[in-house]
Amino acid sequence: MQSGIVTFLYAFVVSVACASNEPSPAGKTLHLSNLADTTLSIPLAGNGFITQTVSGGSEVITAQGLTNWRNPGSTASIYFRLDKTEKMAVSIRAKVPSGTSTIKVSVNGKPFTISLTAPDFQTIPIGSITVPAAGYVKVDLQGVNKTGDSYGEISDLIITGPAATSNVVFANDPATYYWSRRGPSVHLKYTPPAATEVEWFYNEITVPSGEDNIGSYYMANGFSGGYFGIQVNSATERRILFSVWDPSTGKTTLVRKGPNVTDNGFDGEGTGGQSYLKYNWKAGTSYRFLTHGVPDGSGNTLFSSWFFAPEVGNWQFIATWKKPNTTTYLTGLYSFLENFNDKVGYTGRKAFYTNQWVRSTTGNWIELATASFTGDATAKNRQRLDYAGGVENGQFFLQNGGFFANPVPLNKSLSRPATGQPPAVDLHSLPNVLP
Repeated sequence: MQSGIVTFLYAFVVSVACASNEPSPAGKTLHLSNLADTTLSIPLAGNGFITQTVSGGSEVITAQGLTNWRNPGSTASIYFRLDKTEKMAVSIRAKVPSGTSTIKVSVNGKPFTISLTAPDFQTIPIGSITVPAAGYVKVDLQGVNKTGDSYGEISDLIITGPAATSNVVFANDPATYYWSRRGPSVHLKYTPPAATEVEWFYNEITVPSGEDNIGSYYMANGFSGGYFGIQVNSATERRILFSVWDPSTGKTTLVRKGPNVTDNGFDGEGTGGQSYLKYNWKAGTSYRFLTHGVPDGSGNTLFSSWFFAPEVGNWQFIATWKKPNTTTYLTGLYSFLENFNDKVGYTGRKAFYTNQWVRSTTGNWIELATASFTGDATAKNRQRLDYAGGVENGQFFLQNGGFFANPVPLNKSLSRPATGQPPAVDLHSLPNVLP
């Protein structure tokens, strides 16, 4: 079977070269002995998304690839990254369970129309293209007409030629496809002065207009054992979310919560207590976050958070959680940006994080004007390279998703201009503040 595919692809590449009056790669004859090294399969299971659909659309990306493809108004897209200008021939591994179909395949916007006729998976040639610059390549699949129930099923995109021997980046670990489809998470890690016991942590976030896509979590105040920030949960719902993990022994419990705040437990990525306020925060507006952590003197630690929206004009209390068998102040301070919905991992998001301050147990405000830019396993393992972080207009920023071209190296030290102005917040007049 493999030799048949190799022979087929060899004939296809040669025919493409002859038809375009171009020599084969590197101006040499493409030999069967090295063709396998110039062919690469990119599974839709980890690299494909339904990027456009209409009401009633049933198409999905599964472990087998694109299935239930019935609606002509839907588009499936596959993404992979090349590190330089390259030529390539493109094919797909496809079948049509019944009847025949015609589909359109667009490679970086260049359209090709092909027919699917086989009820079993076959490698179907699409065409050739030269990718003009380093970055992500987007391949769109759209149905044109069909005689059967669906336009077909697609399991893999196949590239052949010099591009396949380059440093191609795509999700190639089936065990982590879910995380790769979500996209890389990126962080800002802050380090207060040594020996400082941090009781309060203050931060501000602004999400630029158009960067507030569904599935986004802009986390402002992270610490060892919890996190606090804002989310886009759907087209109609946004939340202010504050969660605290359970310790290794015992269970985190709610002490109190603010008006209209929902509390429950969570699991999946650890377990703990979760509290959130449904609030329609706006892109382009700067929001303020304040978190308090203090031992209660009985072997537990109390964590509390408040949110300030300028359109409301005062601090809103979210919740206080008690973490048992834990005696600590706030440590491991950080912020992050993530997408928590794997179906929309092709969309991008960006946020500015600025004016970070901590207040010590001795009452001193300390500005955190430096940070370390880091990424999660999806970024570290090069499953996705659409991530960035840095300083822009005097503020830290984080960016991920959207398959943009130029990543920023991880583990980079960042520094923003210091403001020298501690946050104007009266800690003693905060709603539901513990004595």
